[in-house]
Amino acid sequence: MVLLQREVTMAPYSMDLRERVVRTWDTSGDAEEVAATFAVSRAWVHRLVQRRRETGSIAPRQQTKFRSRVLAGQEARLAALIAARPDATLAELREALPTTAALSTLWLEIDRLGLTVRKHRTRRRTTPTRRRR
Repeated sequence: MVLLQREVTMAPYSMDLRERVVRTWDTSGDAEEVAATFAVSRAWVHRLVQRRRETGSIAPRQQTKFRSRVLAGQEARLAALIAARPDATLAELREALPTTAALSTLWLEIDRLGLTVRKHRTRRRTTPTRRRR
């Protein structure tokens, strides 16, 4: 069974709740008490009060959409590189692509495409290995 990881963004707290939290904070000044009263975290109360102090607003920030993939649009080129040379290392594939993506990102993209990169045991190393004693 394959589980897909999907980013789920939670909806921001309502303006009504934000206003009640700030109003209670103004009268009591105790974040722990306010948090317990409204079933929110103490840290959120502090962040909300700090946001009001710094910006004058308690409105939630605009939520951003999902981040675009680093290798978006390069899938066909990556597949062609692997087909041409299936024993290429991730570093070699990265050099052939116009990107500076991390090797782990490259590996995740290869896996997402359902491709495999196989190494041959008969292939010699370019640098000699040292024996362990």
